[in-house]
Amino acid sequence: MQGALTRYRIIAWIVGVCLLALVVVGMPLKYLGDNDVVVATVGPAHGFLFMIYLVLTYDLARRAGWAFPRMLLVMAAGTIPFLSFWAERKVSHVWIPAELAKSPV
Repeated sequence: MQGALTRYRIIAWIVGVCLLALVVVGMPLKYLGDNDVVVATVGPAHGFLFMIYLVLTYDLARRAGWAFPRMLLVMAAGTIPFLSFWAERKVSHVWIPAELAKSPV
């Protein structure tokens, strides 16, 4: 499960940073500066990376034995700026350690 957690943590940060770049830099440039270069570049990359985020979140949820609503909550966290960082922290420091403590080694 450690490999799945590491993959999830990396993609959660990448998706979070891309989303912030879109919202904080790209959207103001597009709508206030009439320049859509950032949105045209980062937008498709974020979309592709978000699909990878969904797959890796599913993989982690399956390995950890999460309930379906928890998995959906973590998946949805990648759509709201800053929430993917919170979800990554919650998953890696609260939920997964609790799962590991329950399982016999």
